[in-house]
Amino acid sequence: MEQHGISKLDLKRRNRMQVLKILKQRGPTSRIDIASTLELTRAAVTIITNEMIEQGIIQEIGEYKHVTEKAPRGRKKILIDINHHYKFAIGVTVEEDIVSVGLSTLAGAVLDKRNLEISKDTAYSDISSFVEKSIHEVLGDNCLDKNSILGIGFGIFPTMYGKLGIEVTDGDPNYSKLRNVIREYTDLPLVFDNSVKGTAMANIDFLKNKDPNRQNIAFLQYGNTMHFVVTNLNDPIVSYDNRTNFVDKMIINPNSDKVCKICGRRGCVESELTPGATKAKIRERYSPDATPFLYEASRGKYEDITREMITSAYEKNDPAVKEIIDNEINLTAVLINNLYFSTNPQKIVLHHFDFGKDENLTRLKDAVTDIGGALVSSKIELSIIEDKHRFLAGCALAIRELFFNRGGFDANS
Repeated sequence: MEQHGISKLDLKRRNRMQVLKILKQRGPTSRIDIASTLELTRAAVTIITNEMIEQGIIQEIGEYKHVTEKAPRGRKKILIDINHHYKFAIGVTVEEDIVSVGLSTLAGAVLDKRNLEISKDTAYSDISSFVEKSIHEVLGDNCLDKNSILGIGFGIFPTMYGKLGIEVTDGDPNYSKLRNVIREYTDLPLVFDNSVKGTAMANIDFLKNKDPNRQNIAFLQYGNTMHFVVTNLNDPIVSYDNRTNFVDKMIINPNSDKVCKICGRRGCVESELTPGATKAKIRERYSPDATPFLYEASRGKYEDITREMITSAYEKNDPAVKEIIDNEINLTAVLINNLYFSTNPQKIVLHHFDFGKDENLTRLKDAVTDIGGALVSSKIELSIIEDKHRFLAGCALAIRELFFNRGGFDANS
């Protein structure tokens, strides 16, 4: 007779997943509070957590400290938390300007890293050999064997799919070719996904100060193209996973006199806010009079202009550069306002935005206030992931899939 229903192992995994989810969001928590949240008996939670403690997945960290003068009578609350050194994760993130490989704890604490700066001219073989060498070095330099490693998470920026041989069908990337290449030198569990999604997850999972009420963020990443992820209950919404660059097509300046060469419309994000769009606007004004600092820094060669030069020229009040960037700040404010009211997040996280001085971020917030109000601007914060630690996107992907989503069971369970 055909059997239906949930197996004991599935039920056990689900209960453990729920325990780990609570600890991830809240930090140290008592069994009593976990039982109350999950609507399970204290005895059931005790059985679940004791087994996980025996396996080293979680640990007791001491008694709950009451803030009131008189502690309530009865059994004292013992706090438990995830053992963030139970296993470690290797992250690999491949983006337009960098390949980042590193090692982290389950809480995202950085233990080791390797970074390779790349450009559009960097060969696939250089990227592949760097990743292979770095994975071996990270394991060897930290005296770790495969039993100490949860797995390897690969976060791939969508514009890098073609270079890495990743085929995309209807927006869905096929990582099988890349997986086969990696399998030639490691048998560790592998996870592949969009690096924008991974960095958004890292901004939720790796916060040092836990906020149990923070579950939904709008995550906007700046690069040669703009990418966006919105999360719900701490998980990226499925429809956004593999089309994170849709935000490039949003109209933010319908009165623009420029038509986008890619989408054929006026005033889209791609033609107004991307680095290519900025340089195109500067090219029209580039001269010793309109852009004196920038002209001198680039020695009169427009093709030598860098993003850092543009930032410096703005801070030096180059007339044309300041006008262009101030206008882009206002258009970015329009975009943020539209994304906020269409997704209703608790936070708007900006990643890889180079604001230079703090007052430039203040200018953006002021522009958002003028357009959408103080509530919207109060939601803006910068990504916690530093450029040199971009591999944490890969770590977040691996830890989510191979630890939290499995209830702490290893990949063979």
